Order: sequence, then structure tokens, then C-alpha cells
Amino acid sequence: MQSRIFESGKALADYCNEQRITLGEAMLRREVALGEKSRDEIEAEMCKNLEVMRESVRRGLTERVESVSGLSGGEAMRLFRYAKYNPFSGSNTCRAAASAMAVVEVNAAMGCIVAAPTAGASGILPGVLLECAIERGWTDDKLVQGLFAAGAIGLLFAKNATISGADGGCQAETGVAAAMAAAALVELSGGSVEQSLDAAAMTIKNVLGLVCDPVAGLVECPCIKRNALGAANAMICADMTLCGITSMIPFDEVVSAMYAVGKDIRREYRETAKGGLAVTPTGKAVAERMSRLQS
Repeated sequence: MQSRIFESGKALADYCNEQRITLGEAMLRREVALGEKSRDEIEAEMCKNLEVMRESVRRGLTERVESVSGLSGGEAMRLFRYAKYNPFSGSNTCRAAASAMAVVEVNAAMGCIVAAPTAGASGILPGVLLECAIERGWTDDKLVQGLFAAGAIGLLFAKNATISGADGGCQAETGVAAAMAAAALVELSGGSVEQSLDAAAMTIKNVLGLVCDPVAGLVECPCIKRNALGAANAMICADMTLCGITSMIPFDEVVSAMYAVGKDIRREYRETAKGGLAVTPTGKAVAERMSRLQS
């Protein structure tokens, strides 16, 4: 097996179809081929990632974790409790969104999380997969394969575009995280590789051009709530794909478009805290307060 299979979504799909394997299996084979560890060792590492994800969700939903800045903490718990009361988004989606927020709240409180693909977007993948696993009865072994599938999608974005908010805006962080989660959901539901790629493409199309404008330069506002949006985006796109809806624009073209749009986004909207919500009157006041606390 050669790493060339990951140069594009089309090449990856062709490889999976030729070998009659899943997206997750292809990613696992790549890691074995390019790394110095055995298949068992790599799978064991992914199992550890899953446990860290689960613990970060648990902590964010059961403990009032507060950031040093005081800007975040407790909202994930509030949304998770609200999920019992017939939310407009549906209980499953609402709980997944709350779980996604929980992880990023833990991150803001300097807790341990898995950056998937980044710390600022770390809640979407675990929030979606762990909540859906409860609903669908998926085992940890199945979830691990889903994480490998998500990793393959993240790798394609990293190779052919970017996963950095400073480079491409929030579309490259919460957008890519949602794409990874959507693809994993489709694969775990028995969808084809092509369907996983379609789901990933649609999630990015939904947030194309999304800016990165952290208030006071902190990974809290609006990042945490954008993780909730990313969770819902992933689940909706997975559903659209599984019912037979396809992406008019192919995955690889969407990746290229995202990268081009990211490069066109002004520097003020790429993680510099010099545009968007960061420079609203309230955003500036928060930044000034944080500056005084640090001095």
C-alpha cells in the first residue's frame, strides 16, 4: 500500500473500492505502512484517544469547569439538561451539541482533550460520535474505526487545504471537524466511501467562508458555541447523505474552494482577534478586562 491513496478524495475512494475496505480501514493501513508501530499498537493509541474524548465529555457535562478568564463554563451542562424538554433541534442533536460544547469548555479550563483536528474544534467529533453511539448501540471497537475514518478526512484537508484558523478561518477548524464527524457517521451507518465524502463536502459548503474571530484572542467565544453548530451540521449532512442526497460539488473541489476562500479572507478574520466579534464594543471591553487581569 502506498500513501498516494491519500492525495485526494477520489484516489482514496478508488483505493477503498479496489480493496473492498472502509475509509477507516484504509486510514489504519496507511498508519501501519508509514509508521513504526504495529496495527495493534496504533489501534491501542486510538482507543486511548477515545477514552480521553469520553472523559472530556463526561467532565464538561457533570462538573462546572470554568476557564481562568471566566468567559466560559457551565453552559454545556445547561444545554444537556434542556435536551430533555422537547428541544427544537431534537433531543439527540441537542445532546450531541451539548457534548461538543463540554469538550471545548474543558479545553478552555486547561483540561485534557483530543485536538480533532484542533483544540478550538475539539468538541465536534467526540460530541457527535459518543452521543450517537449511545443512541445506536455502537461499541468502542466500532467507534475506533469511526475515528480512523474521521482521521482520513482530516488528513485530506490538512494535505490539500488547511485545518488552521489562522490560515483559513473557522471553516478550517469547526468546518473540518464537522466534515470529519459527518463522514464517520456515514461510515458507521453502513454508507459507502463516496457517501462519506459527500457528507464531508456538504458540511464545508454549509460554513464556507466562516471567519475566525475569537474575542480577546481566547478559544472561548464564539468557538464553544460554534462547536455546537458543527455537531448539528455534521448530523444533518450525514442524514442528507444517507437518504440519498449527494453533493453537487465533489469533495476534492470543495476542499480546493475552501482553501481558496480561506486565503481570500482578510487577516482580521483569521484568528487575529482584530475583526468580527472581537472588535464589537463588548468584545473590546472583554479584551481590555483580560488585559488588566494579566498585567
